[in-house]
Amino acid sequence: MKKLSLQISVMTIKSAKFIKSYATIEKMETTEVPEFAFIGRSNVGKSSLINMLTNQKNLAKTSSKPGKTQLINHFNINNVWNLIDLPGYGFAKVHDRKKARFSAMILDYLENRKNLFTAFILVDSRLKPQKIDLEFVEWCGIKQVPFQIIFTKTDKIKKTQLAENVGLFEAAMYQQGWEELPHRFITSSKDANGKDDVLDFIESLVKA
Repeated sequence: MKKLSLQISVMTIKSAKFIKSYATIEKMETTEVPEFAFIGRSNVGKSSLINMLTNQKNLAKTSSKPGKTQLINHFNINNVWNLIDLPGYGFAKVHDRKKARFSAMILDYLENRKNLFTAFILVDSRLKPQKIDLEFVEWCGIKQVPFQIIFTKTDKIKKTQLAENVGLFEAAMYQQGWEELPHRFITSSKDANGKDDVLDFIESLVKA
């Protein structure tokens, strides 16, 4: 994919504004503004990644405790596109009535939000393929939800182990029956690795 000059790119982040948090998709404003959702297993580094991508320190609230995000958080970027921070799935330590492997809130948004351009599924690069991540990927395929894969925390792992874990994850997807894999991005919130790749990809969809 041809990269555009950052000097003329809409992906030079000039503004990143928190709009609102929502408990259900029905309460979200109807809009045609392109939306890009970020989601992953609890404590995958989602908030840190969002802050890195938007050049903000505290746009998304980070926490050492899994399950910090429990609402659909809506941000506007450059007055051009919306960034949607979805609750994490899996092992969040919240009240049983709120806890679900994949909450109805997440599934409803991904399946029914008409202006969702793509979802970025975050995967912890330090781990071998996790069943819950693969289950979520499979659900997206069944429901035809457009998605890409972002491997996080790559600064905390050796390159050889990173390559092995990424390869194992992609092999597991092929075993699920995927004939073609989505884009994958290798990122680190600490050193901003992968930032331009993710933003260039978003830009290519916004400008398409």
